[in-house]
Amino acid sequence: MERAQIVAGFRDAMLTIDRYQARRIITEYCDVDAPQTIVDDVIAPALEAIGDGWEQGTYSLAQVYMAGRICEELADDLLPPATSSGHSGPRVAIGVLDDYHMLGKRMVRAILHGAAIDAIDYGRCEAWELASRAQNDDIDILMISTLMLPAALAVEDVRRALTAEGIRPWLVVGGAPFRLDPDLYHRVGADRMGTSASDAIRIVRELEGALPDR
Repeated sequence: MERAQIVAGFRDAMLTIDRYQARRIITEYCDVDAPQTIVDDVIAPALEAIGDGWEQGTYSLAQVYMAGRICEELADDLLPPATSSGHSGPRVAIGVLDDYHMLGKRMVRAILHGAAIDAIDYGRCEAWELASRAQNDDIDILMISTLMLPAALAVEDVRRALTAEGIRPWLVVGGAPFRLDPDLYHRVGADRMGTSASDAIRIVRELEGALPDR
């Protein structure tokens, strides 16, 4: 079976919440001795496709949520070392700045987790709190979800607070204000902007390659 067919079959199994079929595709058509390849070549692309579909109104939030849960279960089985305390990947955290909406954050975190990228959930925070927690947790990539323009503009306060703490993690933002004004993320001091939840995997992978060796 071609890789595109494997990804499509895995995607469809997740959309129908068919855990058995999703696992069968992985075990029958993938090399279980190369779990990271499975994550990168099958799980992540399928999740990205589902995330894109949700953004376009094709798939429901329930489907996205359950797809993330199924992938989390598979990732836990396939990659036990990667989700342990000894994981050497980037330290990622995600929070909501001032706003009370949590949908975007939940979407991003589910997609990241399903792709075997662990992200600490900071919930709703103010700028100084995000900076302080990022310093305490030695975060490499800090992701911020916003819904309203005032929260998006407050990302600049986060950058100032991070500088005051003496740290400069990669700052990644997303949400409606940044989609409406693609240059806004530059003006508030962010390093990257995601236009959809599925962008999170690609951005983390790119920034991981730019991190210094620990």
